[in-house]
Amino acid sequence: MVTDKDGYIHLIQYLTEHLGLFEASEAGGVAGDTVMELFEEQLAAQIIMVCGQNPSLTFAERNMVIREVDAIVYDLEEILAKVANHNATQEQTLFITEFSGLIKNLFDQEIAKMQA
Repeated sequence: MVTDKDGYIHLIQYLTEHLGLFEASEAGGVAGDTVMELFEEQLAAQIIMVCGQNPSLTFAERNMVIREVDAIVYDLEEILAKVANHNATQEQTLFITEFSGLIKNLFDQEIAKMQA
C-alpha cells in the first residue's frame, strides 16, 4: 500500500539524512517518552485519523493499513536501533511529529487512489 511506493522510500531517505538529529543525543532528552515510543504514539494517532476520515474503509482495508504501520515501525526500529530507547529531545519530538504527518499523507494519497 505505502511501503512499496516511491514516496515511502523518499521519507526513509529523509529520515536517514536527519539521523544526526537522533545520534547527537545520548540520554539527555527532555520528553518523557523515548524516541520509539514517540514514533509509535504519533503514528498511532495519525492512523486513527486516517481511519476516522475514511469510514468507508472495509475491515480488510483497515487491516492492510495496520499491517503497513507495523512494517513502518519495524523499519524505524531498524534505522533507529542505537537511539530508540533514548528520551526524545524537543527537536526530535518536532521531527517525529512532522515525519508522522508525512506518513499520514502517504496513506491519504493511497486511500484516495483506492476509492477513486
